[in-house]
Formats: sequence, structure tokens, C-alpha cells
Amino acid sequence: MLFDIDWQGTQQLAQSARQDLVSVFILPPTIAALEQRLKTRAQDSAEVVARRMAKAADEMSHWAEYDYIVVNHNIEESVTQVRAILTAERLK
Repeated sequence: MLFDIDWQGTQQLAQSARQDLVSVFILPPTIAALEQRLKTRAQDSAEVVARRMAKAADEMSHWAEYDYIVVNHNIEESVTQVRAILTAERLK
């Protein structure tokens, strides 16, 4: 199963299924790139983007708690990297 969850959700999963869990933290290349991506999507109001940006640094500070880190410079390359992680973990 693949979950798209925040760091708190990952901690909850780790408490109940650590042996079966492979965690991957997806980081933006820069804070500015994250903000630009949120604005470009045009799904959230300026207020929502501002709130998300205010919480972003705290959320990103949890990267070291994960098994793998992927810096999302390019979505296709990031997907390829995550697939490679899943393949490697299945081959263990």
C-alpha cells in the first residue's frame, strides 16, 4: 500500500507496523519552489497558501525520521526514484 500522509501519520503507522513500513519523505527543491508550486496549482486561496507556507518549515524538519528522502526537482524523476525504492525494498 502507498499512503500520502504527513509526518504524524507516519509516526502512527510506525508504532503499529514498523517492520512492514518503508517511509519516503518528499521534499521540494527549495522553499521558494514550494510556494510557487502551491500558487501555480491555483487550488488554494492566498490565505491557505500562506498558512501552508507558515507550517512548511516545521513539517520539513521531520525529514530525518524517514528511511528515504526524495527531492522533487522533477515529478517524473521523483516517481522513478520512489519506484526504485519500492523495488529495492521488495528485493530485500
